[in-house]
Amino acid sequence: MWVLATLIAAAAQTGRNAAQAGLTGEIGTIGATAVRFIFGLPFAALFLAVMAIESPLPALSVATLLWTALGAGSQIAATAFMLVTMKGQGFGVATALMKTEPVTLAIFGVLFLSEPLGLPRLAAILLATFGVVLMSGATWSRARAASVGIGIAAGALFGLSAIGFRGAILSLPFGDPVLRASLILVVALAMQSAAMLIWLGLRDPGVLRAIITHWRSSLAAGALGAFASLFWFIGFALTSAANVRTLALIEVVFAQILSARLFREGASLRQLTGMALLIAGVALLIRVA
Repeated sequence: MWVLATLIAAAAQTGRNAAQAGLTGEIGTIGATAVRFIFGLPFAALFLAVMAIESPLPALSVATLLWTALGAGSQIAATAFMLVTMKGQGFGVATALMKTEPVTLAIFGVLFLSEPLGLPRLAAILLATFGVVLMSGATWSRARAASVGIGIAAGALFGLSAIGFRGAILSLPFGDPVLRASLILVVALAMQSAAMLIWLGLRDPGVLRAIITHWRSSLAAGALGAFASLFWFIGFALTSAANVRTLALIEVVFAQILSARLFREGASLRQLTGMALLIAGVALLIRVA
């Protein structure tokens, strides 16, 4: 079930990224980022309300709120670091650095949640991650140390956010995986929406006006974002975050197919090798997880 949930999330996220890319030119990068939280919250809340008709909601403890705040805050910080890396190093290098997330995430899982790692799982994670780095097409000769450090930090923060969300889900006293994932998703989106609204209201109210003007496009991105996040959280409820985020690297293949780059431009030997390593790593992970 975690494999299916992750594949659905990865496919939905590819669509959300495409929708956000279209919004970036209209409302800016920060505005497009805020949309995923602000416009995703109503859809997540509606789904949770439907779930609550049949099942009681578990109580939110202080520990649950702290874990969720860790996940929500780390995700916002990771997004900011990612944008800095893309601006300073270009998309290829930034993508490669972001996708080191599963490695740091596996380490965080051991440290914070006492999740077993083992050599086969570690080998699968490293194999898939190296495959994505090859596929990224990054040119490292001009990579600056400061930007590389920020990029690796961004990947680590994305990993920390996944640990926070999984910790929050596990801290709930009862509920099936879908119910617990839905509840934490709503809490996380509420925290992130409040943070983004306060930030934009104080620092850039013009972006808020632009978001309101383009609300129809924002709704589509928000709906796709909430749908993708729900299945990410379901995956976190069912298995370790490192397993989910390693399998999620398959999103890179989805993005290549969506953009038709492989069919229009062809693929280099390096890209094909990277794809083979990614698929081999994912296959090994599913076998040993």
